[in-house]
Amino acid sequence: MATESPHVPENELDEILEYCNTLRQAPVPGNDSLPEGFTGTIGHFPVYFPEEIAHAAGLLPMGLLGGGNKLELKHADAHMGSFICSICRSTTEMGLNGALGNLSGFVTHPICDAAKHLGGIWARNFPEQLSQILYLPQNVNTPGAVRYIAAEYQRLRAEMEKKAGRPTDDESLRASIRAYNRNRQLLRELYAIRRDEPWKLSCTESYLLVRARTRIACEEHNALLERAIAGIRARNRPAQDKPRVVFVGGFCEQPPLEMLEAIDDNCYVVDDDLLIGLRWLTADVPETGDPVWALAESFVERSAASPVQHDERKTKEGYLMDMLRTSKADAAIVTAAKFCEPGLDEQVAWSKHLDEVGVQYLVLEFEEKMTSFEQMAMQLETFAESLLFATA
Repeated sequence: MATESPHVPENELDEILEYCNTLRQAPVPGNDSLPEGFTGTIGHFPVYFPEEIAHAAGLLPMGLLGGGNKLELKHADAHMGSFICSICRSTTEMGLNGALGNLSGFVTHPICDAAKHLGGIWARNFPEQLSQILYLPQNVNTPGAVRYIAAEYQRLRAEMEKKAGRPTDDESLRASIRAYNRNRQLLRELYAIRRDEPWKLSCTESYLLVRARTRIACEEHNALLERAIAGIRARNRPAQDKPRVVFVGGFCEQPPLEMLEAIDDNCYVVDDDLLIGLRWLTADVPETGDPVWALAESFVERSAASPVQHDERKTKEGYLMDMLRTSKADAAIVTAAKFCEPGLDEQVAWSKHLDEVGVQYLVLEFEEKMTSFEQMAMQLETFAESLLFATA
């Protein structure tokens, strides 16, 4: 028999959302303020990192998503060119200015040249921290893909154990998988509300709720989401006359919060690829058998699509059309971060295909350090009005 969700007052939901907003730029906790059971922190870069492995080793996973539009760059430009994307430059800046000094280590990926070389920059400048590049296959359509990923995860697991100073057994890893499976279930529920009742939850609010996991333990995030979802479902908000859109292009560098707020003012965002690394696995990971193999197999067989992974089963055009269809969206907002080669390549493919199939879309470019949004707000207002007039 199903249990009734607890009633969460509107003001408590507001407090949860405000707490999530403060976490957005919260510092990495020192060892004296870590949650019980954790002995250090491990930073990781988008797009995907198997947090369960760090979690089981007692290293609290910290998603590093840049410094936002309030960070002044003073040191990073001496280590990389001005043509590098904002997230790589501001993450480096935060390392050099001491903001990430409490990290026990940092893991990045070869998702692009800039992200790959960030690992080397980190190792040279912060030798006291564990610095690793997680080599996940960009082409997963090969017979040995799962075996290769499992070997990489085992290598990373050994490095984490060495840094944490303690071994991890398979049962502790399965316990972490169970916690993260619950998180995946809650995130799917959150996005179902966005799809079915978008007037109850804005894109900005959803983003803040998901992003909170980059600064707190998975178990705490689960409890936070359970309370938040109960409060969201209890909201009594009327539906507005807004077009339904999907947002794509936020798979790595994250757009400024003000940009999402401008979109919310004019549209219902019923699906997106924001923080896709935290939602990369689209179904629960098996909790029996070899846990490392289960995680590796899930990366291949139960994963989202992304511009930085080649999977013949998930074409650029196909997964965008699937998003539009399953969310019953009227149009797409196709974005890309400035200087992001994978994102800009994807944007061209998406735009061409949407032209061919007759789906309306708006192209926007962003970078995390943007501070002016007036022109973008006008574009969004005009776009939304054109969609409403077209369906009137």
